[in-house]
Amino acid sequence: MANKFVAVFLVCIVVAATMCVQEVGAHESKDHFSKCFKECDKECHEKGHGNTFCEMKCDEDCGAKEAEAKLNIKF
Repeated sequence: MANKFVAVFLVCIVVAATMCVQEVGAHESKDHFSKCFKECDKECHEKGHGNTFCEMKCDEDCGAKEAEAKLNIKF
């Protein structure tokens, strides 16, 4: 019976640690996307494009960069 409690305790520790690591990664990813989007949006508007075009373009570009960073992929 004691072995079951130890096993459950260890599983809980592993799950809690995994959740903490995922939250840190998500926060860094969000900051990276936000910074990329702001810079892209500013550059796009300076080129004379409209809000809708810039939002769609930057969302796609920065989303792709975010995915590359998460998966360690270089295109």
